[in-house]
Amino acid sequence: MLIVNYSLFIIHYLLLVLLIIFTVILSYFATTARGLEEISAQELIKLGAMEVKPEFAGVYFKGDRTLLYKVNLWARTIFRVLQPIQTVRSHNPEQLYHNIRSIDWSEYLQPDQTLAIRCTGKNSRLNNSHVTAIQIKNAIVDRQQQKHGVRSNIDTIEPDIVINAHIHENNCILSLDSTGESLHRRGYRTAMGFAPLKETLAAALLYMTQWNPDIPLVDPFCGSGTIILEAALMGLNIAPGLHRPKFCFQNWQDYDASLWESLVTEARNSQRKHLPIIVGTDADKDVIKQAQSNAKACQIFHQVKFEKKSLADVTAPTESGIVLCNPPYGKRISDVESLFPLYKLLGDVLKQNFQGWTAYILTGSKELTKKVGLRTSSRTSIDNGGIPCTLLKYDLY
Repeated sequence: MLIVNYSLFIIHYLLLVLLIIFTVILSYFATTARGLEEISAQELIKLGAMEVKPEFAGVYFKGDRTLLYKVNLWARTIFRVLQPIQTVRSHNPEQLYHNIRSIDWSEYLQPDQTLAIRCTGKNSRLNNSHVTAIQIKNAIVDRQQQKHGVRSNIDTIEPDIVINAHIHENNCILSLDSTGESLHRRGYRTAMGFAPLKETLAAALLYMTQWNPDIPLVDPFCGSGTIILEAALMGLNIAPGLHRPKFCFQNWQDYDASLWESLVTEARNSQRKHLPIIVGTDADKDVIKQAQSNAKACQIFHQVKFEKKSLADVTAPTESGIVLCNPPYGKRISDVESLFPLYKLLGDVLKQNFQGWTAYILTGSKELTKKVGLRTSSRTSIDNGGIPCTLLKYDLY
């Protein structure tokens, strides 16, 4: 009996060793908003990424195919995941064309698949991203035409394969875009209010406040509901990628459909059913309707509460919790001055109605923050779509 058990142990051990040996570890780059690199890095580590290294507007990491799929399915703070495939010299347009045409693209792209090129970066001879992208496209399809007699069509809306090209000094880093449409477009937002937060930033703000599903949450400027909906998805452990119809990696030649389906099934089975009190209010009844519409599309309509309510009437539903909001902060001086009374009222409401809570305000105006009239316990700089903003924390006693 001991001999049989020992033999089984040896077999299982050998199978595990073989699995490790044949597991291909690849390098990836996750793009993210400026200033969120460290938060995205921590999220990637929790998902199982290895050798995580934050860089400007992104994070390098390593992992296998399973991790690539999981990051696209579960990541809440990144835009897309790139898999670098080649780096070629690109001192000028002619050298770039020649080197890209010399690549055997049949490993990544078939002529019956549509193609899009997305280009970033520049050097002195390649200083127009659009023109550089056309040069890269020409090199790829010319190679296809030479080898197969047919070539891929270009589709900038819903391409099968997306090639990301980044010009850095005299090199061009070519990557396969595993994601396609940016991950911040979850697929549930059917209606959009004025100047909405990106879903990725809303999720990052929730991480920064250290909110968790046991803590009540109120957003008194909820707009179309982005912060509240992202909190609900996090609290219910709903993978944000479940709402997307497709990812680009599903068009890759090494796509493992059974692996993907197993991860999707696992994600659905891990969802929770209950949330703490999560409330979004806004004085505009039209944006409240938009928020409710988005909650329905998200299939969590009965899990969250959106109410039309003026700021002066907002009260704390429990003894403690978190207020997180992104009130308007205007672009012109006249706009800012017109918002002074609103920010003073916000400070009064927090002080009088939310004792025992912690409040966070995201704003792009220092002048407006002075009108809140409360002492901050921390300030964190955040880039909101190119606008320098600050996340202010208030401990309300």
